[in-house]
Amino acid sequence: MKFYLSSYKIGNKGPDLVRLLGKNKHIGYIPNACDYTNANLEKKNAGEKADMESLEMLGLEVEYLDLKVYFGKTDELREKIRMLGGVFVRGGNTFILRQAMRLSGFEIIFKELLKRDEFVYAGYSAGICVLAPDFKGIQTVDDPKDMPYDGMKETIWEGLGFLNYMILPHYRSDHPESAAVELEVKFCRKNRIPFKTMRDGEVMIIE
Repeated sequence: MKFYLSSYKIGNKGPDLVRLLGKNKHIGYIPNACDYTNANLEKKNAGEKADMESLEMLGLEVEYLDLKVYFGKTDELREKIRMLGGVFVRGGNTFILRQAMRLSGFEIIFKELLKRDEFVYAGYSAGICVLAPDFKGIQTVDDPKDMPYDGMKETIWEGLGFLNYMILPHYRSDHPESAAVELEVKFCRKNRIPFKTMRDGEVMIIE
């Protein structure tokens, strides 16, 4: 699997995302990091529309891939993802996104996708924070107690574990969470948690 990790939105290397996808330009847009209990639906929908239009402007075929549809249906989600060239995971609350990944079985499928050389995992903010070993250090920005889904009663602190460090996006950027990210940096340094900061616009590519 290849990775296109952006601090915010698509970032400054959009053409590289197209290159990484290769022949299969069909990508699934995963919106679940913004399934807040008290979500502003108008704002959420507007953000999703803007994200998807940005991906389409790159020439990609974008499909809305709501993990809630696949809660308890891992095999169906696996079959859907099998037809895609990649996924693009939006930002929001990392803890909520992680809950959706567990309830849908995406966490299991993710491990299988690591063996697909042509598949691309792309995303921003929470969509890249979820790749860490665990989430100790991001609770300053993301609320670990927001549990919008039935059947989920405990916070999941374990990340997908692809990276051996935490990514802290929106670092010293023109973003509402940038001040809180400074506190995250201090927390990680104090507790010797490995991390990397990313400014909005920056993109990390792993292939």
